Amino acid sequence: MCDMRQLPGEGLCAAAESRGFGLDPRDLLTLVRQAFHDISFLLTPNQLALLQKILQDTQASDGDRLVASSLLRNAVISAEGLLPMCQDTGTAQVLIHWGQCVTCDEDPRAIVSQAIAEVWRENNLRYSQMTATDTFHECNTGSNLPAQIEIELVPGDTLEFLFAAKGGGSANKTKLYQETRALLEPDALLAWMIERAYEVGTSACPPYHLVFVVGGQSADQTLRVVRLGACGFYDDLPDHGDGSGAPFRDTDLESQVLEATRSFHWGAQFGGRYFCHDVRVIRLPRHSASLPIGIGVSCSADRHAHGCIDHRGVWLQQLESAPARYLDQLPEFAAVSVDLDQPMTELRAELSKHRHGTLLQLSGCLVLARDLVHAELLRNLQAGETLPPWFCEHPVLYAGPARTPDGLASGSLGPTTSRRMDGYVRRFQQNGGSLVMLGKGERAQEVAQSCAEYGGFYLGLIGGAAALVAQENVLERECLAWPEFGMEAAWRVRVQRLPAILIVDDKGNDLYCR
Repeated sequence: MCDMRQLPGEGLCAAAESRGFGLDPRDLLTLVRQAFHDISFLLTPNQLALLQKILQDTQASDGDRLVASSLLRNAVISAEGLLPMCQDTGTAQVLIHWGQCVTCDEDPRAIVSQAIAEVWRENNLRYSQMTATDTFHECNTGSNLPAQIEIELVPGDTLEFLFAAKGGGSANKTKLYQETRALLEPDALLAWMIERAYEVGTSACPPYHLVFVVGGQSADQTLRVVRLGACGFYDDLPDHGDGSGAPFRDTDLESQVLEATRSFHWGAQFGGRYFCHDVRVIRLPRHSASLPIGIGVSCSADRHAHGCIDHRGVWLQQLESAPARYLDQLPEFAAVSVDLDQPMTELRAELSKHRHGTLLQLSGCLVLARDLVHAELLRNLQAGETLPPWFCEHPVLYAGPARTPDGLASGSLGPTTSRRMDGYVRRFQQNGGSLVMLGKGERAQEVAQSCAEYGGFYLGLIGGAAALVAQENVLERECLAWPEFGMEAAWRVRVQRLPAILIVDDKGNDLYCR
């Protein structure tokens, strides 16, 4: 059971009755506001202890330690409440188990939505929700609404909450597979799970909390349990079934899958043992002709918290406000300094001297451009235009920052998933752009082939350390084009001592290749 703290209430206890109470809407507003503020800036003690464990493990690789130390330093900066821990501050998700003896005179969904909009407006969070004007055209809602709000009526006089902020990178790793009874053999299921875990890759910012859900009476039930399981919602399940259809966890299978992930070359992003912190395997009943299996992860921005409103008051899970106590003596890493301001030909010649896997320290100008900018640039090329000079003269970082606090050059700034830009690389490199790319996660084989053909490079940044980058590495930022895209506009940023790993080189070598 997580530690809970009591929040100020608005006369809730005085209104309590033996058979329930009337909920003051202000209490719901207070709880939702505080919950989403906290999970945007703070981690749980358990999450911080798991990162600390990596630094203390003599078998951890340098890559593991680099990521763990960066994530811990990021948590210290984020806990100050100015820079959120991740640039993708996520889709707001709220699950409420609503005791049927509790009444409310106002629409609870409207109250929850109001609280979410206020938190995103009043803090340095990022608006990421898109709404369609027709099938092919979208615009940003400018409020991070709509939120995902689910209310389930249950017996009793208590409201229980799960709050989560789910970023696009980790959400994209949720998968549903429709399998058959033939897979329910020990060796076959274990081998299948290991292969599916390997396919997750590094683009969602490991180390992960990895969840498998085997079974389900419908596909949506399976995926719902995946989502909640990634938040630790089912951690207290028994480790065996009783024949009644009640869910349980297979802890033996969890241990086997976790041990197998230790031998993946992924590690905590750049090779090592810590692809996963832990694994959950949850077993559900199923229709005899159907075997849905779901898989999902919670990433290094493990953002969720439990809440409660009952006749005693308003309660919220206590997150860690002083993460510096988890920082042991930080490891030191040797890095090669690279000047980004030299001509592109000379920059590529310098990068060509180093092996893939080399730790670099980057200083100079680069361009931020992600999905919308890439789509516009391709559209312009197809119309007979050339790539703009700023896109050819500088390395391109796939990133969309959060809002910028007063006094800083940038809001939280971290890489987005590079695979989404794979389809542009060859066309852009043919036309003098994307010759040095920065992002997170693995790339398609075609990217390495294009880099070998056109003399390109792909560098990996540490995923999940966006507050750290904003505070320590970004010196200035200016908009270059498409300001109407908001966080997805094209920006020029000047950085200092930005750490990066050489993943793909101009010879086609790829750090992530098996």
